[in-house]
Amino acid sequence: MKRVMLGSLPLVCLLASGIGASAFAQSAAGAAAAPSPASAGATKVAVINFQAAVAQTNEGQRNFGELQKKFDPKRAQLKSLQDEIDSLKKQLQASGDKLSDAERQTRLKTIDEKEKAYQRTGEDATNDFQQEMQTTYGQLAEKVFGTVQSYAEQNGFTVVLDSTPSQQQAPTVLWASKGTDITVAVVQAYNAKSGIPAPAATSGVPSAPAPTRTTTPHTTTAPPKQ
Repeated sequence: MKRVMLGSLPLVCLLASGIGASAFAQSAAGAAAAPSPASAGATKVAVINFQAAVAQTNEGQRNFGELQKKFDPKRAQLKSLQDEIDSLKKQLQASGDKLSDAERQTRLKTIDEKEKAYQRTGEDATNDFQQEMQTTYGQLAEKVFGTVQSYAEQNGFTVVLDSTPSQQQAPTVLWASKGTDITVAVVQAYNAKSGIPAPAATSGVPSAPAPTRTTTPHTTTAPPKQ
């Protein structure tokens, strides 16, 4: 079997948080069993949402959760800076015409510098998060792929197709019956092999520490509006 190519990770970021977990669990009973054997000599095909399988393993949920917590301090730092910027803007707005042109320019400059610092810090944090997400996913995907291969060989599949949605290319699988989907079965097989227990339920979607903020130019005639 040829290894499937690893794609981008937006879907993993969503799945790792548990979004769709209820639907995933509801289909477990039916999907856990291997599809019925094909007739002798026929090609036996299975499909798997590979990114979902990686993210929904107990190890994946644990690892992505730890990554989320690692960047929580950076999110808090950026939130504090954003609140400070908003406060400065409100103060400037409330001052109206009471400020001299020089004082207004000084405050506008301070806001502009803090917005640029926020943007730089946010971009750096986002890049670091995405790089670590790629590494975390790639390392686990290597191991889950081994389980896919073993499961396919043990159950007589000759082809396994990846049904993971991708923004870069057309779907690999346009349609497949439920009986051919081995996603849940692979997750269960991997969990049994790894021995890692299911983590406690968490809320929120793992995401980059903060979206970058667009710095808007300021003028001397009017204070920036909230």
